[in-house]
Amino acid sequence: MDDKRYHLTLTEGAPPLQIRAEVCLIGNDLVVTISGGAKPHVGAVAVGIPRPSLDDPDIVSATASVFAMIGHKEDDLARNMARVLAAKLNRTVVITVGIHVDKISAEEIGDIEGSCNRLLENLLEMIKKMWG
Repeated sequence: MDDKRYHLTLTEGAPPLQIRAEVCLIGNDLVVTISGGAKPHVGAVAVGIPRPSLDDPDIVSATASVFAMIGHKEDDLARNMARVLAAKLNRTVVITVGIHVDKISAEEIGDIEGSCNRLLENLLEMIKKMWG
């Protein structure tokens, strides 16, 4: 199915540090791919599941489980994004994150993290606008 009503693509940042998000609506659930750098790949996979908050059952929170591929460090990004998307959208979310930049500096890692945070905010806004 290549219907644009069920797909969303956003980018943030500039090459070679550009991050791309691809979202697919499957029923009420979301499958999200976050990739970037010279060698996009699957570095970590997370599943975010909405649930009532432990502090206030009237508030939606989320739990996330993550699997990181050996030698990859995208697990924190995947976990955080899955939890935020699941809680804010009250949907089950499966997310893969794979970003690789050769000889990356600490400053560039910070730039990528900032791009991911901006991308997450933009995704929330667009998903709410498109799919409620």
